[in-house]
Amino acid sequence: MPPAPAVMPVVVAHRGNSAVAPQNTLAAFEAAWRADAAMIECDIQLTADGEIVVIHDDTVDATTDGRGEVAARTLAELRALDAGAWFSPAFAGARIPTLGEVLTFLSGRPGTDLLLELKDVWSPADAARVTAAVDAAGLGARVIVQSFYPQTVAALRDAAPHLRRGWLVERRHEPLLDICARLGVTTCNPSVEMVLADDELVQLHRAGLQVMVWTADDVAQWEALTAAGVDAIITDRPDRLAGWLEGRATR
Repeated sequence: MPPAPAVMPVVVAHRGNSAVAPQNTLAAFEAAWRADAAMIECDIQLTADGEIVVIHDDTVDATTDGRGEVAARTLAELRALDAGAWFSPAFAGARIPTLGEVLTFLSGRPGTDLLLELKDVWSPADAARVTAAVDAAGLGARVIVQSFYPQTVAALRDAAPHLRRGWLVERRHEPLLDICARLGVTTCNPSVEMVLADDELVQLHRAGLQVMVWTADDVAQWEALTAAGVDAIITDRPDRLAGWLEGRATR
């Protein structure tokens, strides 16, 4: 067994502790906090009436008792859906949270930060609403805003240059470092497959960037990513990853 790295990666709970509670619900975020996850990752989208809600898919089909596109429904329509029973009867009645609810939740639970993904392309005005909400909640130091879309990351940069930003990547971009510099990100977040296929991705460290990898759920991946020196591992099993890392640190 190789020695443990000097610095172990941070545990990031993907959509909350989504292995034990329905993803992107307050129940999943509570479970992640109780598991001592360093960060919670969640996704936000806009409703038909311009409100900001926490849900991953473009449609509500997979994680509620409804059907249809998120963007085609109002906040009231989305809040009327059951977002928990699909996972387990114990979570029946769970609702799709708003961004404001998640920020309020975290403000009362120190020790767990937020990795906040904006889905799709956001206008500068709508991105500014997100960053304003983060600042109003007093969580600027505890939040990283991120997106797969450079246009959205640029909108976040222009709206709130003081907030930490991340760029999610699922394929190799050239020139990667030039794009990161232009967007002013602090972290570049590739998929597990990218990191395991290309050790040079972790050399983003040389440019002063952090590497937060998504989404790793098994020990073989954790072993390889930890050995590669990534800064954070985004996982559906934050409780198990935290226990595994603790065991590695004591060897």
